[in-house]
Amino acid sequence: MATSLSRSQDELRPQLGRNLTYGLLDRLGRAIVTGQYETQPFPTEAELTTQHGVSRSVTREAVKMLTAKGLLSARPRQGTVVEPTSSWNLFDTDVLRWLLERQFSVELLKQFNQLRVAIEPEAAALAARFASNADIEAIGEGLARMEAAEAGMDDTLEADIAFHVSILRASGNPFYVQFRDVVGTALRTSIRFTNRVKGRTANVADHGRVLEAIQARDPNSARTAMRALISDVLELIDAHENTPA
Repeated sequence: MATSLSRSQDELRPQLGRNLTYGLLDRLGRAIVTGQYETQPFPTEAELTTQHGVSRSVTREAVKMLTAKGLLSARPRQGTVVEPTSSWNLFDTDVLRWLLERQFSVELLKQFNQLRVAIEPEAAALAARFASNADIEAIGEGLARMEAAEAGMDDTLEADIAFHVSILRASGNPFYVQFRDVVGTALRTSIRFTNRVKGRTANVADHGRVLEAIQARDPNSARTAMRALISDVLELIDAHENTPA
């Protein structure tokens, strides 16, 4: 009985360790990105271990992951230091999520949507040229989910994300497809922001025009329709920024 209990604990330990590591990663990453270490040195490994009540191995792994994301670096005679924003991997979904959670995230949303203007319209144009029937069907399913969400039968946020990500996949370009996690993560904040400001969900008809252009194999119309979608978001952000507090 005791042997069996010990074995069960041993099996659970790796999972617990992973949870602790990612919990510490999230806590430290958020602290770095929100500027908590701008006026004080980053703690040593021993200090982090004591402060957060975790083992040295958990601390070491979390710091290693933050270093890989560009947030930290180890320097001779300086120890572990926080890197400037210019060194952060902004395409890392954790870093992007932490950035979007900062108090002043509207400017970041604006910058992200400026990036979307450069990527998603071209992805839509490529989808109009190269998407398979299965790809187009997946885009149609995303639109159908958006329509269902309007009737309260699906999640509006997840449906909108599914539509946009399916177009990245339909482009047939692996570099565009790599943006799916970034787009998905950022849209979770961007869509919540725009829906809150507009007081309504995304315009399904506008999304439908993107699908129609792709189905018609019309790259120029697909590009124009997608650019209009994102430009609407940028205009909304600009209007929000210019509204007196």
